[in-house]
Amino acid sequence: MACRGTAYQDDFYIWTQEQGARLRAGDVAGLDCPNLADEIESLGRTQFATLVDALRGLLVTMLTIDRRPGLQNRREAIEIAMHRNHVSDELQDSPSLRNRLSDAVERAYRSARLEAADATGLALRHFPEACPYTYQDIMDRPFAIDPES
Repeated sequence: MACRGTAYQDDFYIWTQEQGARLRAGDVAGLDCPNLADEIESLGRTQFATLVDALRGLLVTMLTIDRRPGLQNRREAIEIAMHRNHVSDELQDSPSLRNRLSDAVERAYRSARLEAADATGLALRHFPEACPYTYQDIMDRPFAIDPES
């Protein structure tokens, strides 16, 4: 199908505006369907990546706290609360991502483990190869310091 207007590869921003206008007008013949399909699928991948990133941040903080008992501070408590809110928001916006939580936690943990080793100065062997937390732990486990204190 030939696309009228700005080519996808020439000016992405203008292309998005033109495609949006065509969709609103019902101009199906003028749509760049192959590239539109790619972009829509990309939005889903981005949503999943955002969930993984929020879990990664949460896991880094949890691992760091668990490897430094008694050294938790208010900043870390606030980080945990912020990341938990972010994860909850992502799942509220896209409830079907709950079906991929196991995969998201696994992906997030691979990076979190490396980051926690770097943050603590401990060797990687001090961190389990597999995530030691259930999703319930990640989202609900209490910590010594209340972020509101």
